[in-house]
Amino acid sequence: MTQDMVLRWAEQGVFVTLMIAGPLLIAALVIGLSVSIFQATTQIQEQTLAFIPKIAGVLIGLIIFGPWMLTQLLTFAESIYSNLHHFIG
Repeated sequence: MTQDMVLRWAEQGVFVTLMIAGPLLIAALVIGLSVSIFQATTQIQEQTLAFIPKIAGVLIGLIIFGPWMLTQLLTFAESIYSNLHHFIG
């Protein structure tokens, strides 16, 4: 196994990780930003107010994007296992 192969698999692994985590992180960011704007306009200074909407948003995101995320992860794992003979020899 060459250095180029290792770098390519590492790059693909990082890319798949970002693709899988991206929708949930973006949903949490958007919800957190909107709750922060709401808190700033109403002058509510409760720090725990943002946690419940973020948790609910991430759970909804898991329900919506979960099958796609699982497909991406399974495709990457399948490509690793199908090329396992290249890694050993």
